[in-house]
Amino acid sequence: MAQVNLILQEAVANLGEVGDLVKVKPGFARNYLIPQGKAIFATEARVKQLDHHKRVVAEKAAKQLKDFGAVKKRLESLSVEISARVGEEGKLFGSVTSLQIREALAAKGVEIERRRIELPEPIKTAGEHGVRVKLHRDVVAELKVTIAAEE
Repeated sequence: MAQVNLILQEAVANLGEVGDLVKVKPGFARNYLIPQGKAIFATEARVKQLDHHKRVVAEKAAKQLKDFGAVKKRLESLSVEISARVGEEGKLFGSVTSLQIREALAAKGVEIERRRIELPEPIKTAGEHGVRVKLHRDVVAELKVTIAAEE
């Protein structure tokens, strides 16, 4: 029995992800995938358009990765100092959060979203701490944050 070529518009379990070119039986296409809006027929023009779209997305992702690499180098060369009230044995009154780290970075001219700064828990001791900044799923920078006692 012949099969038809389709381009998936949604992820379909056991078949493929968005943008995949798949071959299915005509009944499955006619009765389920096309009426549900999960796929469209793969004409020659649509396949070319899909290939072009994938190429554009890949180029954009490569450029973003390169930009994030430059930001990573800049972050790893920086050292951020935050002053806080410190009690006995180097413990802080309160804690240092990702918002304070973001503000200290902004003062140095680096704009990072607060949610990209990964703190498993707020910093509660004075001294030097390593903080992860997740710029992209493949690019993670390690930032040095020093907590100093206020005068």
